[in-house]
Parts: sequence; structure tokens; C-alpha cells
Amino acid sequence: MQYWLIKSEPYKYSWEDLEKDGWTFWDGVRNYGARNNLRDMQKGDLCLYYHSNEGKEVVGVAEVIKEHYPDPTIDDERWVAVDVKPVLKFKQPVTLKQIKSDDNLANMEMLRLNRLSVSKVTEEEYNYIKSLGNQ
Repeated sequence: MQYWLIKSEPYKYSWEDLEKDGWTFWDGVRNYGARNNLRDMQKGDLCLYYHSNEGKEVVGVAEVIKEHYPDPTIDDERWVAVDVKPVLKFKQPVTLKQIKSDDNLANMEMLRLNRLSVSKVTEEEYNYIKSLGNQ
């Protein structure tokens, strides 16, 4: 199993939207690094769901339920999407400020490559953030 962080602006598609819909396709990625991460996702992988721009916080965990396929929003085979469903809403969102100030998370890919909308997360980082969110 692998772990990821996926970013969404809540005014475009929030955690609440994902819960209401029950699943969604993760589309619109137009960065090659993030696209490569989508291609590497496997069914059953877990994703930290991060609200970007507004909130700037991890709010829950989603699961990959369908591996990559052509992005249905563009007629260009270079770009892919995956399907995800909600698994767990955090009791307490984990803010970007918390992540940046915590030595246990200092090497997170999202901090080093902050322009990526889909980034890798280690199992240790995933478990630590999950524990912070469910206090």
C-alpha cells in the first residue's frame, strides 16, 4: 500500500462534496509530477485530503477505488484521473501551520514540492497526521 496527499480547493470540490457524492474522479491535474503520482496510485491506496488555498488543512482520508485512466475532462492522452471515495473525516483538521512546525513532518514532499496537487506521503507521515486529526 502507498500513501498520498491530494489537494483540492474547497470552493471547487470540498471534503463535504466528496462525502455527499460518495466518490469522485480526481481530474484536472496538469503538472507532470502530479500526473506521474496519479499513474502510480493503486486501488486501495490511501490519500490525505487537503483543502488548499482556503483552510490549508488536511481534513480526512480518501481511498483510491479505480486506478488511472484517461482524464475525461480533456482530449489529451497524456493526462489521467483516478477515482477516490471518502474513508474518514478528521475530528480535528491538521493545518499547514502544524505540519510546517512539526519536526516529524519536516521532510514531507508537500513542503518541498508545494506546487504538486498530488504528492507522495510516507507511511509514518500518514499515520502521524491521521493520529493528529483524530484526537
